[in-house]
Amino acid sequence: MKISLLGSGRVAFHLAKALLAKGHHITQVYARDFEKTQKFAEQIQAKACQSLQEFQPSDLIILAVSDSAIAELATQVHELFPETLIVHTSGSTDIEVISHVHEKAGVFYPLQTFSFEREVDWSATPLFVEAAVDADQKLLADLANSLSNRVYQYTSKQRLTLHLAAVFACNFSNYCLDMAKQVVDEEQVDFSLLYPLIVETAKKATQNDPKQMQTGPAMRGDQNILAMHQDLLAQANRDDLKQVYQLLSDGIVKRHHLA
Repeated sequence: MKISLLGSGRVAFHLAKALLAKGHHITQVYARDFEKTQKFAEQIQAKACQSLQEFQPSDLIILAVSDSAIAELATQVHELFPETLIVHTSGSTDIEVISHVHEKAGVFYPLQTFSFEREVDWSATPLFVEAAVDADQKLLADLANSLSNRVYQYTSKQRLTLHLAAVFACNFSNYCLDMAKQVVDEEQVDFSLLYPLIVETAKKATQNDPKQMQTGPAMRGDQNILAMHQDLLAQANRDDLKQVYQLLSDGIVKRHHLA
């Protein structure tokens, strides 16, 4: 399949590499920073374009850009290629952002966290496809199946719910790990001592109901430990961490009906 790609960020980078590895052809790339686009295009054997007007016809146009840029780019691409399928890769953006200006609209959303420094296991990454036209739905499903063993046809509302859950599961949990590192760094304690605990926690949460796996002082209702921890944070002048500690502890107590 001949694919045109808009974007040069983390999603675009990993998606392009995965598609190329499966025999698909990224014919051309466009992004705001042309110098960055050129380097990216060299890596995926594509043509770097300075404007959308340089694009040649392709089978699919992927908008791997920020949510705020999707609507404007969809309108611009529609004017150039009114018959070509256009998809975005966002978990939180409704398909209607494209379909209200372009009939052949779709979504190709990978539920994963992307970093330039780490490779992605696409075979295990859930991919969610949606299309305004039935024939396009099949095309996107076939494309997704060429990358992943976990392909789903979800609506925009379902996908938004997943995206919200992903923020809790990934972004917020990573920030909690960041806060944990800040706490031990303060006393020059080795953060790697927490690695086995972090790994075991992730295993339990993914192999069981997370609610049933909850442990800790808030779960036990141990007010002495809760107070001791908050005093320690207060002494370190970390009111920011103290507030998060209190909020999460209160949430655990409420969740487990210990209030």
